[in-house]
Amino acid sequence: LEITEAVYACAGTSFNLNSPKQLAEVLFQRLALPVIKKTKTGPSTDADVLRQLADKHPLPKQLLEYRELSKLVSTYVDALPQMADASGRVHTSFNQTATATGRLSSSEPNLQNIPIRTDLGRSIRKAFIAGIPNGALVAADYSQIELRVLAHLSGDEGLTEQPANHIIRTV
Repeated sequence: LEITEAVYACAGTSFNLNSPKQLAEVLFQRLALPVIKKTKTGPSTDADVLRQLADKHPLPKQLLEYRELSKLVSTYVDALPQMADASGRVHTSFNQTATATGRLSSSEPNLQNIPIRTDLGRSIRKAFIAGIPNGALVAADYSQIELRVLAHLSGDEGLTEQPANHIIRTV
């Protein structure tokens, strides 16, 4: 990976990018960056700490980019093709009893966690296409749907007065 080489060049050494201990050594001993937060095992190297250190040295920003790319590659780019059926399509399973709240969950793969916040994450979503010509995938957020169903079924006028905030968009 190009980003790995860029991180090594910026750090002035190679090390295990996935080792918090080795990363802490590079950040706080080799580069003498300030310790922002400590854990039981030593200085923290979590994303919040790296964001705070990003204005003091370019390495923390590169590490955040590395982590984002690494997560996308391992979770989606490498894993999703392995889950495809003979026709090349990926199908999720919706579970009605898997959560304590009674909400639907999605598994193998969990399509509720496909990233959207970053450009790279949104590019992963572009890999999902409808299985029928001119079809569309729909992402729906049924805000407080359980309460809305209960209000409807009970016929309570006070509960049904509130307008529904359904957000539906095509992906």
